[in-house]
Amino acid sequence: MGDSSFPSGGSHQGEPTRAPTNTSRSCGGSSRTCCWQYRQLSALHRASRPRPTRPDKARRRAARPSKALIYRIRVRHGGRKRPVPTGAIYGKSVHHGVNQLQFARSLQLVAEGCAGRHCGALRVLNSYWVGEDSTYKFFEVILIDPLHKAIRRNPDTQRITKAVHERREMQGLTSAGRKSRGLGKGHKCHRTVCGSRRAAWRRRSTLQLHRYC
Repeated sequence: MGDSSFPSGGSHQGEPTRAPTNTSRSCGGSSRTCCWQYRQLSALHRASRPRPTRPDKARRRAARPSKALIYRIRVRHGGRKRPVPTGAIYGKSVHHGVNQLQFARSLQLVAEGCAGRHCGALRVLNSYWVGEDSTYKFFEVILIDPLHKAIRRNPDTQRITKAVHERREMQGLTSAGRKSRGLGKGHKCHRTVCGSRRAAWRRRSTLQLHRYC
């Protein structure tokens, strides 16, 4: 695997030189050009320059890996459509719903899943938002090789080389997955104190009568 570390300078011709802000209305100037460039490429492609579009975000999400691959992927905006042929509901209620369905996973999780499925031999470490327009959202996914010696010897990333972390993006183990599961710290995550919503509900709903007080 080629060396795709995160240097602290330089740029590549043909790549955007400025990271867009995380708002669609402020997507002007170079960020609009950057989204236009991304649309001309395939839906999933490897970033051509060695450093990511947002190096600061990549360092925070990737814990500064010595070896990493950056893949850029676009995901379409909007709700999801129920996978029924020609919209036929076959005996179900007329209000069953086919279009404009709210997908259970976020678009960032969908992007991580597509990247992990395309690069089956790699492990998805994390991802981050890089831009959006009226049709697509663009994400960059950080992948690492679990068989690389530098990854296996690094204390920060060697845990991902274990077999339990295979397709970790589909288990909700990335940052986007943990956010979707409601895990974290602070008052916003009080419903998942025991590790999940179901475990927290079980703890609150169980009456424990101790024999000795």
